[in-house]
Amino acid sequence: MGAGEVGHDYDALIVGAGFAGLYMLHRLRQAGFRARVLEAGDGIGGVWFWNRYPGARCDIESTQYSYQFSPELEQEWCWSERYATQAEILSYANHVADRFDLRGDIELETRVVAARFDERARIWQLTSQDGRQFSSRFVIMATGCLSVPTWPRIPGISSFAGEVHHTGTWPREGVGFEGKRVAVIGTGSSAIQSIPVIAREARHVTVFQRTPAYTVPARNIALPPSVLTGIKAIYRQLRARAKQMPTGVLFDSSTEQATEASPERRAREYERRWQRGGLTFLSAYSDILTDAEANRTAADFVRAKIRGIVKDPAVAERLMPTTPIGAKRLCVDLGYYETFNRENVTLVDVSAAPIERISEGGVVAGGALHACDIIVLATGFDAMTGALMRIDIEGRGGLSLAQTWAAGPRTYLGLAIHGFPNLFTITGPGSPSVLTNMLPSIEQHVEWIADCMIVLRQRGIAAIEATADAENAWVAHVAEEARHTLRAVGSSWYVGANVPGKPQVFMPYAGGVPKYAQTCEEVAARGYEGFALTCTDAAAGPREETPA
Repeated sequence: MGAGEVGHDYDALIVGAGFAGLYMLHRLRQAGFRARVLEAGDGIGGVWFWNRYPGARCDIESTQYSYQFSPELEQEWCWSERYATQAEILSYANHVADRFDLRGDIELETRVVAARFDERARIWQLTSQDGRQFSSRFVIMATGCLSVPTWPRIPGISSFAGEVHHTGTWPREGVGFEGKRVAVIGTGSSAIQSIPVIAREARHVTVFQRTPAYTVPARNIALPPSVLTGIKAIYRQLRARAKQMPTGVLFDSSTEQATEASPERRAREYERRWQRGGLTFLSAYSDILTDAEANRTAADFVRAKIRGIVKDPAVAERLMPTTPIGAKRLCVDLGYYETFNRENVTLVDVSAAPIERISEGGVVAGGALHACDIIVLATGFDAMTGALMRIDIEGRGGLSLAQTWAAGPRTYLGLAIHGFPNLFTITGPGSPSVLTNMLPSIEQHVEWIADCMIVLRQRGIAAIEATADAENAWVAHVAEEARHTLRAVGSSWYVGANVPGKPQVFMPYAGGVPKYAQTCEEVAARGYEGFALTCTDAAAGPREETPA
């Protein structure tokens, strides 16, 4: 520590022990930094630690939804299914923590409630819920994009005599549904995954749907050893190809436009994708997410499938989305539409019969009481910004993040925020994040941050901060990229529409993984263009440095 410097506990504090936090810790330790992870839960795994609801799976194929940084790791781990369950993904996270000996630098049951930047000392002070304090030169927010559940504001919910569970905070011991009447509120991804499983056990399931969602069959299968062996033989090549895809997922992506294909050809291609299963459905044609007419052809195909699967025409009609397909995240299911053919499943359209209140005995909607013993809230998350905004973060001059983001999140590259030196966000708003395969997107951010910290150390730079001009330009660029896609027209959690009072801004970067990654590389190659760097000389004190 140089003359005049103020001591600090760590070089970096990492908030969150999900996949982002684990890899960030590993990379920083490799580079010789003193790093510590602060995790609110009593176990690691992030979103896969908390989301234990029935049927929880990843919607990216397991062989792709996995770390790429270690060829040895990818060769030794064997996924059992095409789409891994929550339990298997959590086992994978724990395996990684053990394999790379990470647990000794992870502080569990430590929820960070405040983070304040000491401008004079250029040190961050973090405070946990139990009053402990930690200090570091850098803070890295690995808090996740979908980690703060949204609880609906329904009158009377506290008066309900039965059990209430949110899919995002599911009890570790599980929930028994046998012989129970279950109300499921919400029809997003977690509901689409859980409803078929719950319906097979429960006495009756009542599904309360406000807006129907598009979902395609997963066609999940056990992965034969021969398939895994074949993938592992060319894993490096497959990973490299995936990085050139807009979503970072190696899909069978077409360059043909739906508007130029004949109706017969489109029908065959959509059917082929439907039978194969998975999110590759949206890659059938290159203009599905950019052209309204092309999108309609894909949406019409799915709506026709719903009519063919659901036996009751009135129920089928209520299950049909009218928004563009892909405007909200496309879901992947294991028998969702078929579940509505069961005699013990009822669909309530709350757009026609709104939920009025919850009574001691159940859910009152449209003037009718739907009696139940268990309520499952599948009401989603305060996406992208929720975890950051629940921490009282203060930057230079006492500037609060809540105040800075009052009109919506603003970042530079989704990595840094003007006014908050030495604070990085992994897959923050303004980065591709939730529009991509999260694991490689996490890795790209972690590696950029680690490389940046190494350069700063080598050059004796005490602080790095996004400039206002760079941030303004990036926010404008993110908005412009969003305008090129139909995703921006929907009232989805991409824009925060599911959280009352949240500013509606399209938060992820829609320009695609290759374009984004190249931009990040160019910023670094130009001496961290768009960042202000502050050097410290023991004799002369702090001075500003223009990026090289």
